[in-house]
Amino acid sequence: MPIRPENRGRYPADWQKISHRIKAERAGWRCECLGECGRGTHDGRCPNVHGQPAYGTGSKVVLTTAHLDHTPEHCDDDNLRAMCQGCHLHYDREHHAETRASTLAAAAAVAGQLSLLD
Repeated sequence: MPIRPENRGRYPADWQKISHRIKAERAGWRCECLGECGRGTHDGRCPNVHGQPAYGTGSKVVLTTAHLDHTPEHCDDDNLRAMCQGCHLHYDREHHAETRASTLAAAAAVAGQLSLLD
């Protein structure tokens, strides 16, 4: 997954090296998801391989490195998992919903403050 510009500073300077090691050396360029994504579309380890057609959709697989606790600073191997883009997006869906809700709430608060100035 692309790193958002506002979060770049939260990743270690050697993030690219760490991510590559997880995907290449540990995972062998195959998704390591064992179902924790919650999609329910694979029994056991996800069969998706980086650069190959994804099972079910045929789209090109992009292997990513997921932080299981959603904390970019926490880069211990046991907190990282090589995941195809589908598993990663599904794994992060609740976290993304929470982030979206807090962003919308902050925007609404700013809009409310601005309307008081009118």
